[in-house]
Amino acid sequence: MTYAAVIFDFGGVITSSPFEAFNRLEAERGLPRDLVRRINALNPDTNAWALFERAEIGAAEFDRLFSEEARALGHELDGASVLAVLAGAVRPAMVSALDRLAAEGYRLGCITNNVPAGHGAGMARSADAHDELEQIFARFEHVIESSKAGVRKPDPRIYLMMCEALGLEPGQCVYLDDLGINCKPAAGLGMHAIKVTGGDQALADLGAVLGLAF
Repeated sequence: MTYAAVIFDFGGVITSSPFEAFNRLEAERGLPRDLVRRINALNPDTNAWALFERAEIGAAEFDRLFSEEARALGHELDGASVLAVLAGAVRPAMVSALDRLAAEGYRLGCITNNVPAGHGAGMARSADAHDELEQIFARFEHVIESSKAGVRKPDPRIYLMMCEALGLEPGQCVYLDDLGINCKPAAGLGMHAIKVTGGDQALADLGAVLGLAF
């Protein structure tokens, strides 16, 4: 199979996973590990996180609704604290891979579920062209953000939006995401999906697909 484009998730792929930060927050607060993930998995299309990633509510409303969802599970955790740790650390090897892919002639896209507040891997974009993350985003031909598109992964529509923007069929694309639930619809549409568990693994798997050594 000859691929024309590589499409990346951002948080958890280009940057370290926000789940690592969530686990640190949970440990600091004496809360059960993966509580944030558990809250965000309940009512996944209508919970506070889903509404915020589709920009249907603002930060203050997210803070209130998330706090209520945590309380319903018997825990105290405000949404503002979760947002405060959301940004992940950049993985330099992944950024170098973007440059290598571009040099090899691959087109680059990014589909990210993000929130319309703050700035960071899973948060709203900055207008500062000198910002490190903005310099990374500039490497992509197209970026689709859930908070601007009004649709979020794993909704198949967001993948098709990227294919339309690139003018390519799904089968011409490789897709990388750290969540299996987001890889499944991409694969279902015909993309070659790679589930990312770490930077080295992601580059090894991508290299195997494309015949490149990163």
